[in-house]
Amino acid sequence: MWEYMMAFLKSWFIYPSLTWNFILISIGLGIVFGAIWLCGHWPPLFKRHWLWMVAVVSAFLSLLAVVFVQIPLQHYVGVVLMHFWSQQVLLSWLLLAGIPTILLSGLVQEGAKMVPMVFWWWRSGRNISPRLGLAIGAIAGAGFGIFEAVWVHGRMFAAGWTLNAIQTDGFLGIVGFWERFFAMGFHIAASALAGYGLAKGKGWQFYLIVAVLHGILNYAVVFLQKGYLTLVQVETYVAVVAVIVTAAVLLLRWRRSEEDINEPAEPIEPTGIDI
Repeated sequence: MWEYMMAFLKSWFIYPSLTWNFILISIGLGIVFGAIWLCGHWPPLFKRHWLWMVAVVSAFLSLLAVVFVQIPLQHYVGVVLMHFWSQQVLLSWLLLAGIPTILLSGLVQEGAKMVPMVFWWWRSGRNISPRLGLAIGAIAGAGFGIFEAVWVHGRMFAAGWTLNAIQTDGFLGIVGFWERFFAMGFHIAASALAGYGLAKGKGWQFYLIVAVLHGILNYAVVFLQKGYLTLVQVETYVAVVAVIVTAAVLLLRWRRSEEDINEPAEPIEPTGIDI
């Protein structure tokens, strides 16, 4: 398993079969996708430069969490399940047997994205406004979302994707880009929701909520494996979940209530911060 983990980690940084123009296109698409979704959240990136570090830390920390926490835990969950039931039984009960693995992805990834949020919240005296919490969360989600999108796009180009795929396969020719676009929106919205909960003093409750939402998004894979949904239906499912979560978060971001008017001023950015 260690060899698999290391190979997976290296695949995020090494693209031996790609030329520089495809690598740059992969990066550019990831940044554009992230920018489109972030426009709705309008985080103060240029007023609070430390938010860029939140994005970077979230990206790399989430990847490390996937490699060194999520993958081993999912492996051992599979081992335990195989100890009690045969593979045939597990496949027959996949709708239930797949839940632990699916939930682990949400718990690990959303937890890793929250680490830079919690650090800033703690350094700010555990007192940040809900809107700043939403902004920090959105940036944390964008950091990992963009990093993941670049990786997926690179793998698509390495597999031989060209514009001809659109002509020959139609929607299926762009399904990978479609999925990354809406997965980006979900990453940003889910982390923003976690940041909002942290600012409201309900960090662990909102962490569990977004982890479950993450699991609900990923559960579409189980429906696909069981043959209950087609690939097009799965991608529609992903888009709908991402849009619903984003809409809910944007309502929190832009609403004007008595609480917004009376909330304390956002804390001054600490000096010498090292996230």
